[in-house]
Amino acid sequence: ESALVANPLVAEAAVVGRPDETTGEAVVAFVVLKRARPQGEEAAKLANELRAWVAKEIGPIAKPKDIRFGDNLPKTRSGKIMRRLLRSLAKGEAITQDVSTLENPAILEQLAEVR
Repeated sequence: ESALVANPLVAEAAVVGRPDETTGEAVVAFVVLKRARPQGEEAAKLANELRAWVAKEIGPIAKPKDIRFGDNLPKTRSGKIMRRLLRSLAKGEAITQDVSTLENPAILEQLAEVR
């Protein structure tokens, strides 16, 4: 996370793991940019730039396999990132956990459809 947030384009980021057949566990990053959320080819290009950034800052082993861009991250009203929800999204699971304390429930749909 700190390597991603060190990039001048990134406002905030959260990183979780998901099972991966090849490596055992893959890194999935959820990123909020300081500018509008990219889509399509622009998102793919920026994701590759951020992977290269992380590889340079930490090393190739830390590169996120999947980077998803959102307008914000799922947070409680007190500002804590709800990582359990991000883990479910990263695994492609339906959100069945309690989301009553979530500040912006609509962000879950946005992050689920962005791949």
